Amino acid sequence: MAVPSPGYSITLRVETAVGRTSTSDLVAAAAATGAAITALDVVESTPHTVMIDVSADTRDVAHADEVSAALDTLDGVDVHKVSDRTFLLHLGGKLESTPKVPLRNRDDLSRAYTPGVARVCMAIAENKADARRLTIKRNTVAVVTDGTAVLGLGDIGPEAAMPVMEGKAVLFKQFAGVDAWPVALDTKDTEEIISICKAIAPAYGGINLEDISAPRCFEIEARLRAELDIPVFHDDQHGTGIVTLAALKNALKVVGRKLEDQRIVVSGVGAAGNAIIRLLQVAGAANIIACGRDGAIGPKSTVDTEHKVWLQRNTNPEGFDGTLKEAVVGADVFIGVSAPNVLDGADIQAMNKDALVFAMANPDPEVDPAEALKYAAVVATGRSDYPNQINNVLAFPGIFRGLLDAEATDIDENIMVAAADAIASCIPEDELHPGYVVPSVFDPEVAKKVAEAVAAVSS
Repeated sequence: MAVPSPGYSITLRVETAVGRTSTSDLVAAAAATGAAITALDVVESTPHTVMIDVSADTRDVAHADEVSAALDTLDGVDVHKVSDRTFLLHLGGKLESTPKVPLRNRDDLSRAYTPGVARVCMAIAENKADARRLTIKRNTVAVVTDGTAVLGLGDIGPEAAMPVMEGKAVLFKQFAGVDAWPVALDTKDTEEIISICKAIAPAYGGINLEDISAPRCFEIEARLRAELDIPVFHDDQHGTGIVTLAALKNALKVVGRKLEDQRIVVSGVGAAGNAIIRLLQVAGAANIIACGRDGAIGPKSTVDTEHKVWLQRNTNPEGFDGTLKEAVVGADVFIGVSAPNVLDGADIQAMNKDALVFAMANPDPEVDPAEALKYAAVVATGRSDYPNQINNVLAFPGIFRGLLDAEATDIDENIMVAAADAIASCIPEDELHPGYVVPSVFDPEVAKKVAEAVAAVSS
């Protein structure tokens, strides 16, 4: 399943005697380990030696070590250094603060700071709504985390969550021109997180909750939405739900079916699974079976959280009682936001003809995509190295761009459905095919269309 990835890209600086080993020997040795060579650069040469940087994508850290060893054993080759290109990219962080106004002389300083700034402060004191017009609030989002559910890594803490939060902020800026800033909280207390978010809200036009574990994330989002006058969006829930709905709408066009007629099985009843199910129902889905670790949630299930109680009352209309493998028999759609390798090719074969399979566990999906493609009409994953990547970056930058432009105070499921429709519309119907139901994250039209749709519904 594992394939070379840019996430495990390395550069090996090797020295070899002139004439002893050719660059083709270096490439062959690295490629023999399964690495994907991406660049060869001559760094320095002398009459007797040559220094070469060999860049390659590997599968994991152990594979990177294997590549290094393979080159080091070549006759006349000395590996001086191995650099992890991902770590190099993160050195010093990925963000900086840059002023938008010049400070060239005393006049500029007098307007940007004292004494001129005092008049702007008093204008906002007299009318707090002017903060959106006269401060960064109009274009700034707080990316808030407690580090308890980071990228499937679990509770690794707020410091370890920072690279992800920085990355999120970079995506906001790159794709939608939204200024975002990480807010990593050293607390897991629900009330304290809510209190902190309320306290910092005056500086922001919106709050993006990120990587907060369930079920606390449900209460935190619900409370903040009720108590703040800016939109609060938990991306792990709703971003995933929006892109999943967009992809499903396009996949159903490929096979010529309607959402309301589908028997849908969802594996995973945490934050993402819950949000997907709710959004699919708003969009018209009528027959959804939610499966957790113990199988389908139905009338006989023992449920211990509020969101599972909701699932018990609002899904599984047939009262199915069985395992995930039993649930997918005869299903039209499988959506996975759970764990790797919970299904195999035989399970997909047991689904209805032209089944749709969205296996989104990362890094390893619920079923091997190659196996699923033998039987399913459309296969999507959460990975960038397979077609049809369900990626939240298709949703959250444009959503917040639209919310900020509309000076929205809240976000609801109608806005989310509008965002999903906008994402789906980025692929013309005559271009849809099984390997292309999700637009590229680099399509500049995506964030633009999502922002326009969200602003229209929010106004």
